[in-house]
Amino acid sequence: MSVYNLRLINIQIYINSAVISERQRQSLLKDSEKMSDPEPCRIKQEETEELIDVKVKEESEELSKDEEKHHVKSETESDSKIEHSVSVKTTAVKRFNCTQCGKSFVQPSHLHQHMRIHTGEKPHKCSHCDKSFSHSGHLTVHERTHTGEKPYTCTHCGKSFKCSSHLNEHMIIHTGEKTHRCGHCGKTFLRPAVLKKHLRVHTKEKPYSCSECGSSFTQQSSLRRHQQIHTAVRGFVCFECEKTFITAAELSRHQRIHTGEKPYTCTQCGKSFTQSTHLNKHIMVHTGEKPFTCTQCGKSFTQSSHLTSHMKTHGANHV
Repeated sequence: MSVYNLRLINIQIYINSAVISERQRQSLLKDSEKMSDPEPCRIKQEETEELIDVKVKEESEELSKDEEKHHVKSETESDSKIEHSVSVKTTAVKRFNCTQCGKSFVQPSHLHQHMRIHTGEKPHKCSHCDKSFSHSGHLTVHERTHTGEKPYTCTHCGKSFKCSSHLNEHMIIHTGEKTHRCGHCGKTFLRPAVLKKHLRVHTKEKPYSCSECGSSFTQQSSLRRHQQIHTAVRGFVCFECEKTFITAAELSRHQRIHTGEKPYTCTQCGKSFTQSTHLNKHIMVHTGEKPFTCTQCGKSFTQSSHLTSHMKTHGANHV
C-alpha cells in the first residue's frame, strides 16, 4: 500500500471518528476529494494535515472560549446564588435598635412594642376595670380574672390556670424536682424565681424601695403591702382593741391574738402557731436548716434577726 493510500485511509478514519466536530469533518472531506495523484496528494496531504491541525486548534480554542464563558457564567450564577443566600440571612439581622437601651430587634413591630417599656404607653385597656396593658396578650390573660376562664388544666390533678406559665410552674409540684440549689446554704427550690428571692436573705439585697418613706424590701409583694400604709384606707377594725387594718386577712391574723387560735401545727412535735411564717421558722429546729450565715466567721442561724444580733459582735461596720 502506497504512502498516499495510507494517508488517505488515516484521513478517512479521522473524519469518521467522533472526536472532531461536524464543521471539521466537512472541511476534511472537501480537501480529500481534491487529491488526484500521489505527488499532488502528498503535497495536499501535508497541507491537509497542517489544515487539520489549524482547524482542530481553532475549534479547540473556540471550545475553550465557550467553556470559559460557561465557566464564568457558572461562577456568576454561583456568586448570584451566594449573594442571594447572604441576602436571605441578612434579613434576619436585628437592624431595629432601641435608642433608649440599645436592645435590637428583627422587626420594627417588635421594637415598637418594646418602646412602650420606656414610654409607659399602655394602649390595651380592660373593659371590666381601669387597668391598661402594653401588650394585648397581657390584657387577654388579665381579663380572665374577670371572666373566670382558666383554659390550662393540669392532667395530674385537674387544677386549672389562666395562663400557661402558671401551669408549667404548677407541674413541678408533681415532678418534685428541686433542681435550683442555693450556693450559700444548700437549700433547693422548685423554681428559679423562688431561689432568686431566697438569695436576698444571704445578700441582704432589698431592690424594692418605697417612694414615700424610703423603706426597702426584698420582695415586690412586700413593698406593695407596705405602700398600702400610705395610700389605702384602714377600713378593717378589730372590735377587741379597735386596731385598724388595711385588709381582711391582716385583721383575721391579728384576731388570733385575742381568740388564741393557732391553726398552723408542726407535724414533728405538734406545736402550733398563729401564723404560717412562725411555723416555717420553727420547722428549722427539726431540719437543722440555718439559712442565715455570717460572712465574717461562717456561723449560721435559723433566723435573720439572730444573725443581725450576732454581727454586732464583729463590730458596727459589719452590721
